Amino acid sequence: MDTLVTITVVSDSSKKANDAIDAAFAEIHRLQKLISFWDPKSEISALGRESGIRPVKVSPETLDLVEKALYISRETGGAFDCTMGPVIRLWNIPYSKKIPSQAAIKKALKLVGYKSVIVDPKNSTVFLAKKGMSFDTGGIAKGWANDYAEAVLKSHGIKAGLISIAGDVKGFGRKPDGHGWEVGIENPRPKGKAGGLIARLELLDEDISTSGDYERYFMVNGVRYSHILDPRTGYPARGFESVTIVSPQGVWSDGFSKIFVMGPEKGMALAKKLGLGIITVTDDGAIHISGRGLKKRVTLYR
Repeated sequence: MDTLVTITVVSDSSKKANDAIDAAFAEIHRLQKLISFWDPKSEISALGRESGIRPVKVSPETLDLVEKALYISRETGGAFDCTMGPVIRLWNIPYSKKIPSQAAIKKALKLVGYKSVIVDPKNSTVFLAKKGMSFDTGGIAKGWANDYAEAVLKSHGIKAGLISIAGDVKGFGRKPDGHGWEVGIENPRPKGKAGGLIARLELLDEDISTSGDYERYFMVNGVRYSHILDPRTGYPARGFESVTIVSPQGVWSDGFSKIFVMGPEKGMALAKKLGLGIITVTDDGAIHISGRGLKKRVTLYR
């Protein structure tokens, strides 16, 4: 997953705990080999190589990821688009600190469009209809993998645990003290003693994922250019500093955190429609909380 992964479990047996953790890590490694955007041997990479040529037969897991990514793309009206690879590579944030030309962005956008992804569930194939297209799993894979890792832990008899793949965190069951798992939400604009956290939340059999403009970005003439790109324009999205989604399934919390691209009004409305918990910091610094009883469970630090 090209990031730090940590797994914590509650168990009365160290052997049982270690066996379960090893199995969960093995599962994440297995999934990575299937869906890595950067691994030329992965099934996802094969979709790009065969784009515009022929459908690619994929595993049930990859098919599951593709179908869920397309669902999120449809529900967000394309604000999340699983075919943004050409534009993402063009900007290459934060490694490149240059604004691409409008002509280059326009050219890359011609290869973007989730409606050009054709899925045949019966034959387990996926076809990218335009030559040069690619399927980008970066906006959904971590939460999706959390769900699979949780299932493996539970199959080994683990009743409580915490799985963290970068900023995507899943907590299930209860700690020995009877409480859920407490996680912090980063402050996108930390100042003074307020420090790095803006809030904390107790996870109750839930996954939490945050999309923000504060880790991968560059500045030009006082303007922030983050890695969260709007598929409709090809430029970084505006309106939020961060969007945090809370959901029982990691695939939804991770994917729908890209509500960031929709802007405050439409993003909050979609979260309410889908029954998601949402915590946002808009670009004026205002904090908004709704859904899943979060207002009673979130402790704000400002």
